[in-house]
Amino acid sequence: MVIFLIRLLIFLGSAALGLWVASLLLDDFHLTTSGFLAAVVVFTVAQAVLSPFIAKMAARYAGAFLGGIGLVSTFVALLIASAVTGGLTIDGGAATWIAAVVIVWLVTALATWLLPLLFLRRRLEERRAGGPRPA
Repeated sequence: MVIFLIRLLIFLGSAALGLWVASLLLDDFHLTTSGFLAAVVVFTVAQAVLSPFIAKMAARYAGAFLGGIGLVSTFVALLIASAVTGGLTIDGGAATWIAAVVIVWLVTALATWLLPLLFLRRRLEERRAGGPRPA
């Protein structure tokens, strides 16, 4: 159960980071303070549900697209989060959407890989040393 909660926090944190970075880099990508949490939660849930489904569909019908599953699921999750919440709006055209997908995908991928290393480093060090270390 603890591992599940840690993974959930990592996914939420990486989504928050990805959306925030995209809002900083793209003029037509807007996050409201009041709707940020809702946008993060909706994006994270959509991404978690869509990724395996899209991967299964691609494997069955279009194997060549398997490498782009993360980008496709990020696009669909952004679409859902912008449609469902008032906290995320993407006003620009196709170029803004493409840039947003790439930025959010890249940041969330890196954060999902790096955040566990940062937060679980102490736990790993404790295990290697044979027990908890003094504070």
